[in-house]
Amino acid sequence: MATRVTTTTLMLLCLPALFAQQSADVTTLTLRECVSRAVEKNINISKAVIDKENTRHQADEARSSLYPQIEVKGVFQDNTKLSKTILPGDLMGEPGTFLALEMGTKFNTSANISANQVLYNQTAMTALKLSKKAEYASTLGVEKAKEEITKEVAKLYFLIQTTAEQIQLVQDNIARTQRMTDIVKKQVDNGIAKRVDYDRIMVNLQNLQTQLDNNQALYEQQLNMMKYTLEMPINQPIALTDSADMVLLKTLPGMEIGFDNHTDIQLLEAQKDIASLNRKVVSAGYMPSLSFFAQYGYMGMRSEFKEYFHSGPMNKWFDSSYIGLQLTIPIFDGFQKRSKSRQAKNDYRMASLTLDNTKARFSADYKNAFNNYLNNKLTVERQQNNIELAQKVYQETALKYREGMATMSDLLQDEMGLNNAQSGYLNALYKFKEAELDILSLNGEIKDIMN
Repeated sequence: MATRVTTTTLMLLCLPALFAQQSADVTTLTLRECVSRAVEKNINISKAVIDKENTRHQADEARSSLYPQIEVKGVFQDNTKLSKTILPGDLMGEPGTFLALEMGTKFNTSANISANQVLYNQTAMTALKLSKKAEYASTLGVEKAKEEITKEVAKLYFLIQTTAEQIQLVQDNIARTQRMTDIVKKQVDNGIAKRVDYDRIMVNLQNLQTQLDNNQALYEQQLNMMKYTLEMPINQPIALTDSADMVLLKTLPGMEIGFDNHTDIQLLEAQKDIASLNRKVVSAGYMPSLSFFAQYGYMGMRSEFKEYFHSGPMNKWFDSSYIGLQLTIPIFDGFQKRSKSRQAKNDYRMASLTLDNTKARFSADYKNAFNNYLNNKLTVERQQNNIELAQKVYQETALKYREGMATMSDLLQDEMGLNNAQSGYLNALYKFKEAELDILSLNGEIKDIMN
């Protein structure tokens, strides 16, 4: 007995430490921390970053055409059969004939270093501007991917917290219904209440328990989805700390706004500029180009390969060099540049139409989001009042039931009214959060959650 008492005492003393260890293993996450993790881990953002790097490399590639181009080249040639040329026989004392004579040596070797520098090429310079604009567009692509994942994570965050509130409300309802069930059970045992009243409230209690089980399963699924989004181990316990009713918009948004800060608009503006630069690149092809070139090298000609390794009057290496300027003036290309210019012009028109259409769509989306914001804000306030009224009505009906002045049907009906008010509140609360996120996304302030 003493051993059992000692063991039990030790277990009780260790329990607080065990609970503290379990609590310490839970990862607590605010909305901002979830967004930060998602932005760091999301595959779409990683792809956008890689695309940005490729665009930067393309810009470096375009810039390289304006740098000096230096090349070293070596050639060894074995003329297995020397070429022949026809000479008049008069030169060889055989007038009136033609003689086929072999020319050159069996082995020819040359080594050259050449350099070329563009002095003026409007196409290359415009292409460089185009690559820089493309690099800027790819940067916006990364920002767009970050904003999209921010919005999705925020929606999931508030969905989880709304479900958590639903669980808490159902647990409160179960506790309240359980207390009433105990009262009815005693009344039935004392012959004051009917057995059917007890059965009715038990059915309601079981329904609430089923609702709780379903919500808890849904809550667990939503947490697992959050872990997947954040690339966290599925067995890692997490706890979200920001409440479902946290304020996202500090001030009432305006009824109309511009969309200059929206990443999609900035991206479309960049694409429009790219289309314009594409056309300029084509037009630059009509301009003359000027470049400087130079070469220096050695050449050796041998009749036999072994002569490469012996010095002598016939085994010399001959150097050569030249410098010059090359001017290229395009005259006619079969209307190739004209066709490309027309294509670029149409691309520019399409980019302009897409930009105007997107602004119009954003304007409609913003008005809808603003209306949803106001409507659901009012609905949330109204449903909060409804919950208070429904609780008051239920308490009064419960009191009347215990006093025999109300029926079980009245009590269950008032409890249903309370449940409906709670569901309406949570539904409106989540829609209100969605409207806030839509407004933040449209006015370009969704990035504030990231930062």
